[in-house]
Amino acid sequence: MAAALLANTLYSLGFVLEKRALTSLPEVSIRQPARLLRLVLGSPLWIGGSLALAAGFAAQLVVYRTLPIAAAQGIFVSGLVLLVLLSARLLGEETSGRERYALGAILLALLMVVLSLREGTDSVSQDAPYQLILLVCVPSLAAGVWLYGSAERRARNRHRRPTTGVEYGVAVGLLYGVSSLAIKGVSGHLTTDGIGGAVLGLLSSPYPYLLLFTGVFGLVMSQAALQRCRASLIVPVCTTVTCLFTAVLGTLSFGEALPHEPLRLALRVAGTALAVAVLLAMPKHDSAPQPTAPAEELASP
Repeated sequence: MAAALLANTLYSLGFVLEKRALTSLPEVSIRQPARLLRLVLGSPLWIGGSLALAAGFAAQLVVYRTLPIAAAQGIFVSGLVLLVLLSARLLGEETSGRERYALGAILLALLMVVLSLREGTDSVSQDAPYQLILLVCVPSLAAGVWLYGSAERRARNRHRRPTTGVEYGVAVGLLYGVSSLAIKGVSGHLTTDGIGGAVLGLLSSPYPYLLLFTGVFGLVMSQAALQRCRASLIVPVCTTVTCLFTAVLGTLSFGEALPHEPLRLALRVAGTALAVAVLLAMPKHDSAPQPTAPAEELASP
């Protein structure tokens, strides 16, 4: 639990720092990945945010070794409240009333998932059949890249209303969902006796290669999207998609059984359905006021 709360804090802080750094940089694009990387790596503020995200990744490894996947996702999404507060304080972003209701409903949905858990009765699996992992992950990666490309093409239409970033958030969330399953797989290999055996077992699995793909593409795609859209909306959408993807497909892939009691099963299923419904109902166009501070002011500590 402590590791999950720490991961929440680090992830929220990392996204906000990266967003603040991106605000002061020239426009970046996934069509120029080398330029994007050169710009962000030249920003100390962005590097600080990426280090916070890396520390959150390490905390997430600890979480997946001790908690069921569904429970971990419920705790991770509670970090959305901290993210919205930090975005308002450090970025000057404001959320609309409809968006605040949506965030509240998402938290309620994931609270239902957490309440469906019972200590000592939920299994924590360490591995999954590699064929099943690839069957789940490869189409999801293709769907995420395709959806992001579609959002990019629509965004280039200058007569289109400003987007909230929901499409971007869903696309990046699919990639991060695959990454989350890979992190779960890596955490299982860390329990192997002996460093040599753990490394060999890990390299013979699909997990490090999925992490490499999602790391590279997720970095480029998320930074371009984060620069264009409000962190207080795109990150919650991305987080919700990632958590639902991981909780549902991860639970099935790793064989972590659903609750047998009717009440606990109902809470888990209803919580998942509510989160999906809220995500589909979120506004697709931006009407919330944007921060008007100049880039120089936003870049200052």
